[in-house]
Amino acid sequence: MTEQSIFEPQVCIDCDSNLRGLIAPPHEVGLSEERLEGISSTTQKFVDEGQVAGAVTLVARRGRVAHFEAYGMMDIEADKPMQKDTIFRIYSMTKPVAAVGVMMLCEEGNLKLDAPASVYLPELSGLKVAQDPDTDVFTPVEADREMTVQDLMQHTAGLPGAARYMNGVTAVDKLYRTAGLDRLHECNLQELVQRLGKIPLLYQPGTKWHYSIAADVLGRLIEVASDQSFDQFLTERIFQPLGMVDTGFYVPAEKIDRLAGMYGPVPTGGLQTIDAPEGGTGHISKTSFIEKPRFLSAGGGLVSTGSDFARFCLMLSGKGVLSGKRLLKPESVELMTRNHLPENLIPLDKKPEDRYGGLGFGLGVSVRVQQTDWVPASQIGEYGWIGGTSTEFWISPRDELVAITLAQHIPFSALSHTVKSLVYAAIVET
Repeated sequence: MTEQSIFEPQVCIDCDSNLRGLIAPPHEVGLSEERLEGISSTTQKFVDEGQVAGAVTLVARRGRVAHFEAYGMMDIEADKPMQKDTIFRIYSMTKPVAAVGVMMLCEEGNLKLDAPASVYLPELSGLKVAQDPDTDVFTPVEADREMTVQDLMQHTAGLPGAARYMNGVTAVDKLYRTAGLDRLHECNLQELVQRLGKIPLLYQPGTKWHYSIAADVLGRLIEVASDQSFDQFLTERIFQPLGMVDTGFYVPAEKIDRLAGMYGPVPTGGLQTIDAPEGGTGHISKTSFIEKPRFLSAGGGLVSTGSDFARFCLMLSGKGVLSGKRLLKPESVELMTRNHLPENLIPLDKKPEDRYGGLGFGLGVSVRVQQTDWVPASQIGEYGWIGGTSTEFWISPRDELVAITLAQHIPFSALSHTVKSLVYAAIVET
């Protein structure tokens, strides 16, 4: 098999063909068609008001897709409407995909969740901890214990997040930049771990939830445990079995015209281009997604489509199986999608507080443990995650419900949480 055939998925001829056999009329899965239309009208209002350039929404229940719509524009400059097969930068929605890879390797005995990460990545052994990460003086102390594989998956490893190593001003922040953590695009995953082995941890492992680069370390962990490159593992073990034909770390040349533009607000009103195909010519102005990157980010490197990511979510909702192909055992999915944080680390220490209120964390996904006023209809046990450019998915096991909203807007749009209450309201048969 050639490298091109491994890393460049086949072209999706019909944008709905990737969901063939998985589509159902709403009433067959206990959903109201009329109420689902409320999702469409609300999303269209976001477009009409200039809150987003375009979007895709998808709702599935009981393993079948009952709502799948596209709205607005995928490329304003080229006057190109949003399509169901439009390709989106999904950023942090990459994290659950990497987590599934780790769980697969755990099932095979190649990884253990409770093992120190240094068993597989010796570069991470013997790391010191900053006594106080928020001062101008770095004082190292011994770690009470080593970070585990599970710590990496649930962001309790003590590793830094991008906001610190890119912009921080403390002594520890400067050490991160000296180690090159602000230039990750220059390195591969092995080099990432080598750089991390030269810096202190922010916190004692297991004592704090800190959204971090730990997710990217999982990519290297998968490489070591599988003896494959991270992208090859994802393609052969997850994307191909699930039929995710448009998901990968870059957009092949023949698909560039399907990549959505990225937009943000103008202070005086309207939208401005942040990163978009120019004039429909297939040229991307600033994006890093037009060629295979050196840094294969498990924390935020993938592009995908609504139908592709729906297949991934339906696998999770189906307890590890989709269309007769099993990726995980039911107990592995249940372990991954239940909260593992102690009560003192809930809610997640992440802004805005309203969005993350009532959330714990599983292995690669957030898990709702308390109901809040943010979206009162959200169910306890609902799990999912977001991508920083206004993409989100969530799954409610109790309701056998999957929902996906995709836009390309910075800062994060209010679309997904506005739509969420409408998705739950569409349930008419329990």
